[in-house]
Amino acid sequence: MTNLLYILLAGGVGLLTGAGFFGGLYWTVEKTLTSKRPALLFIGSFVLRTGFVLAGFYFTMDGQITRILSCLAGFVIARMIMNTIVRKKTAIPIIEEGGQEVHEHIA
Repeated sequence: MTNLLYILLAGGVGLLTGAGFFGGLYWTVEKTLTSKRPALLFIGSFVLRTGFVLAGFYFTMDGQITRILSCLAGFVIARMIMNTIVRKKTAIPIIEEGGQEVHEHIA
């Protein structure tokens, strides 16, 4: 029973690290539009975000493959959630000839 609890907690850590990583990526992209040194911002952000994720995975893993896989699954789920949020924010409304509003995505 406690092993299942650790696996679920590892998935939660994966969700949190994924939210931090992809939320930080979204923030970085937003800030580089007005930054004087966008390359430095991207590199610094990448190093910090990657270090955060690697540290979270390393300390959660504790040498067990099931925990790292659960953590990775949480990370991927956080990516899918963040992708959905960003797509809704960047949708461009287009009015068709019939007067019906349709949303198209930028990417």
